[in-house]
Amino acid sequence: MDSFELNKVLGAVLGTCLFLMVSNLAAHAIFSQPKLEKQGYAIAVKEAEPAPAKDAAAPAADEPIEKLLQTASVEKGQAAVKKCAACHTFEKDGPNRVGPNLYGIVGEPRGQGRNGFNFSAAMKNKGGEWTFDDLNKFLTSPKAFIPGTAMGFAGISSEKERADVIAFLNKNSDKPEPIPTAAK
Repeated sequence: MDSFELNKVLGAVLGTCLFLMVSNLAAHAIFSQPKLEKQGYAIAVKEAEPAPAKDAAAPAADEPIEKLLQTASVEKGQAAVKKCAACHTFEKDGPNRVGPNLYGIVGEPRGQGRNGFNFSAAMKNKGGEWTFDDLNKFLTSPKAFIPGTAMGFAGISSEKERADVIAFLNKNSDKPEPIPTAAK
């Protein structure tokens, strides 16, 4: 190979490199990303409610669950638990899902293996039995009643709806617990 051929090959390689560099600079100029002021996305969060004033009236106490259960509807409760059906089953000997089967849950020990379900440590450590009052508190805010629970449900804010759900859960059992009478 003579020097003229060698010059043509080197010229072609250098020309290609020069072309690629110019193309790269042009692409960066055309498709440049603007510099972000802040990394990430802004997430809209509901502002915390201000603390009540010292002289403000205390909020009305929730109605006792015993009184609400007197007028609770099992049929409305059965309709209301449909939103729970993504994680729980309600039939006798039903399978566990993300959460345990809830057939006969009222009066049962809390956090103990129901058909082999593995409860969170927080649920196991809470102990006790599922009473009407405990179910009411848990359904109001699971994370507040049992901090550290794995249940990712926000809760049911309506007292009437909670009473209906508890009435359904109680009726959905081989041995339903007697509905307590409201204390006066």
